[in-house]
Amino acid sequence: MKFLKKIPLLGWILISIALGVLVGATTPGMIGGLNSAFGWSVPTDLIVQLFVSFSTVFSAFLSFSIPLIIIGFIVPGIGGLAKGAGKMLGITVGLSYLSSVLAGFLALTCALLLYPIILKGQQLADFDNPEHALSAGYITFTLDPIMGVMGALVLSFILGLGITALKTKAMLNLFVDFQTIIEGLLARVIIPLLPVHILGVFANMTLAGQVAKILSVFALVFVMVIVLHWVTLLLQYSVAGTLTGRNPFKMLKTMLPAYFTAIGTQSSAATIPVTVDCAKKTGIAKRVVNFAIPLCATIHLSGSMITITSCAVAVLYMTGGNPTFGSLVPMVLVLGVMMVAAPGVPGGGVMTAIGLLQSMLGFNEAMIALMIALYLAQDSFGTATNVTGDATIAALTEKGAKALGLDPDKDISDEDIEHAEAVSVDH
Repeated sequence: MKFLKKIPLLGWILISIALGVLVGATTPGMIGGLNSAFGWSVPTDLIVQLFVSFSTVFSAFLSFSIPLIIIGFIVPGIGGLAKGAGKMLGITVGLSYLSSVLAGFLALTCALLLYPIILKGQQLADFDNPEHALSAGYITFTLDPIMGVMGALVLSFILGLGITALKTKAMLNLFVDFQTIIEGLLARVIIPLLPVHILGVFANMTLAGQVAKILSVFALVFVMVIVLHWVTLLLQYSVAGTLTGRNPFKMLKTMLPAYFTAIGTQSSAATIPVTVDCAKKTGIAKRVVNFAIPLCATIHLSGSMITITSCAVAVLYMTGGNPTFGSLVPMVLVLGVMMVAAPGVPGGGVMTAIGLLQSMLGFNEAMIALMIALYLAQDSFGTATNVTGDATIAALTEKGAKALGLDPDKDISDEDIEHAEAVSVDH
C-alpha cells in the first residue's frame, strides 16, 4: 500500500481516465454476455451508473464547497498581503498581476485564433446538456451552496480590504484558521476523490461514444499549452533582461534548475529554496530575492493563467459554445485576482477557478470535470512556468524600486522578508 501513496496526483488522473475508458468500453458487453448466459436482466450500464452516481454526489458537494474555498483563500490572501509588507509590496503585486493577466490574454488570443483550425470538427453533440447523451446515474442529489459565487467574491473583497484597516489581527487570524480548515478539505477530501469522479465522467462519455474526440482534443490542447508556457517565459525574460541590462538567455539558463525542480515537486512553495538560490545567481539584489520570490510563489501564476484560460476556451469550443475575446476579457481579469489566493496544493489553481467558470462561463458538472482533467494533466509544467517567471518579477521589482529612488538594501526590512515568507507558507 505504501507505493500507492507515492503515486502523484497526475498519475492518479491518468489512471482514472484509462480506467474510465476501459469501464465504459467493456462492462456493457460483459454484463450483456452474462445476461444472455444466465438469463439475467441486469442493466448493461450498471457499473457505469454506479460511478456516475458517485460523480453526481461529488459534484454537488464540490459546488457547495466553492464559495467556502473562495472565502477561505481570498480573504486572508488580501488581508495578509496588505499588512506591513513595506514599500516594495505595491511594485511586486502590480508586476505579478500584470504578468499573469498578460499571460492570460496571450493564451486567450492564441486559443481563439488556433482552436477553430486545430479543433475543427471536434465539437461534442448535446454535451451542453449531458443528460441528452450521457447517463444520469441512479441518484439525484442537490446541495445548495451557502451563497452564489459572485456573492462570495464580493464578500471576500470586502472582508479582505476591511481587515487591512483594522489595528488588531484577530479577524485575520480567524480567517487564516478558516483557510487551514479549507486547505484540509481540499487536501484530504476533494483532491483525493477527484480521480474517482473523473473515472465516472470518462466511463460515462465512453459509453456515450464521445471519448475518442475528447482524448484527441486533450493531446492538441496539451501541446499548445506547453508551447505557450515556453513562449511566455521567453517574453518575460526578454522584457526583464532588456529593462535591467541583463542577458535574458543567461538569466533563463540560470533558472532552469528551479524549472525542473518545480516539475518534480508540482509545488511553487516547495521549490522556493531552489528558486531563491537560482535568482540570486542572476545578479538580483539578495534582499529583493528574499522578499519577492516567496511572495511571487503565491501571487505570480502566469503558467496557471495560461492553462486555465486555454482549457476553458477548449471546453467551450468542444461543447458548441461561441467564445469571443470581448466576452472572455472579464473572466481573465477576475481570474488574475483569484490566482493570488490559489491554495498551494496540486490542482489548487483550477479548484479556485471553478466557481468563476460556473458563474461567468456557465460550466456544468461534466464541463468542470473535463476542465479539471485538462488542467491537472499539465499542472507540473504550469507550476514550473510560474516558478521560473518569478525571477523576472524580482528583477523588475529591483529596477522599479531604484526608479522610485528606493534602496532595496534599506527599504526592504527583515520584517518585510519574514512577512513574504509567512505568506508563502500560509498558502
